[in-house]
Amino acid sequence: MTLSEELQWRGFVNQTTLKSVKDLDTQAFRLYFGVDPSSDSMTVGNLASAMMVKTFLRHGQHITLLIGGATGMIGDPSGKDAERNLLTLDQVSHNKRAIIAQYHQLFGQRVHIVDNYDWFRNVGFLEFLRDVGKHFSMTPLLQRDYIANRIGEGGSGMSYTEFSYTLIQGYDFYHLFKEHGINLQICGSDQWGNSLSGVELIRRKTGQEAHVYSMPLIINKATGKKFGKSEDGAVWLDADKTSVYKFYQFWLNVDDESVGDYLKIFTELGEKEVTELMARFHADRGARAAQKALAYEVTKLVHGQKRAEIVRRVTATLFGEEDFLKLGRKELEMLKDELPYEVAKNGQGLASIVVACGLAKSITEASRFIAAGAIAVNGNKVDPSEEYPFRRGANLLKRGKNNFAIVEQK
Repeated sequence: MTLSEELQWRGFVNQTTLKSVKDLDTQAFRLYFGVDPSSDSMTVGNLASAMMVKTFLRHGQHITLLIGGATGMIGDPSGKDAERNLLTLDQVSHNKRAIIAQYHQLFGQRVHIVDNYDWFRNVGFLEFLRDVGKHFSMTPLLQRDYIANRIGEGGSGMSYTEFSYTLIQGYDFYHLFKEHGINLQICGSDQWGNSLSGVELIRRKTGQEAHVYSMPLIINKATGKKFGKSEDGAVWLDADKTSVYKFYQFWLNVDDESVGDYLKIFTELGEKEVTELMARFHADRGARAAQKALAYEVTKLVHGQKRAEIVRRVTATLFGEEDFLKLGRKELEMLKDELPYEVAKNGQGLASIVVACGLAKSITEASRFIAAGAIAVNGNKVDPSEEYPFRRGANLLKRGKNNFAIVEQK
């Protein structure tokens, strides 16, 4: 499969200034892809673009990753309906270190990383206006959707600072073209306009040609909304912001209609593997083979194989596929961090513990659950006539299919 064929198959083809996507198979390009350190972690939205980058890497393309130390101090207005709060230099520095660490996790040492603050800190304001601003006409800038929406009737307005963002990003492309021979920017669809600023600046200042290649916005087919958010908000790649367990569960719970697309976009599984996996999925949707593979592969990519194995085993245990009593220390630690956790008191009855864990609102309700056989301990339904069901150490308490707690019996 050629690069253009794989990009097409994975769903990474959107707009481009190239005459044809097939030009990628026959022409030599040096590429760059950028992320601003507006936070100390990328999200799964950024991950989609990163997976496009990895596709180019697999086909031997030379790629430079840009961390926007300068643009991060301005804030990209694309897709925003209000002005961003400006970050301090210390905040930007902290965020840069975190994003670079995630770059290395995703791409290893195979890419060249640059920071646009390294060249912008030496560019004077008057110099920038003369050498860059002079080459941009106000009319097409004001017609860009994200600018027109902000400054038009009912919009929140836009400061000159944010309005200047597209010129700064355009200069990035020009600088990388001049200093490193980079002639293709790859980006998400929301960066199409900003990327064209670089193409235009390069043409005006050098008379030479550069190009942009963008991927489409990832849409959740079940909701019709932009993909990448859970009930708790954005899904982060940093385990301190979205735990490995919650990250895994997010992928495990994606809808049936979209899971085939996500396997192509967010994993490095090949066409044969995805085809076979989806055949098994369609034969028995209840087994959720596609979602399980997706959750494991993405978690392995972002958090490493060891943590992916731990969370896969933990999840299998919760749903009765593995024995809770055989879990190791790390698996138990993950469960204690994610589930309600209680230490059983001497003489405390089962119904009281069920309430303390939040699995029932009252002793009466808990007793009703127990009598109905809706309570299980360590994978075994509790018989109301039997003795106290907890063993010494950690125990898994479960109500129904999806309500869990850890009970420690000293």
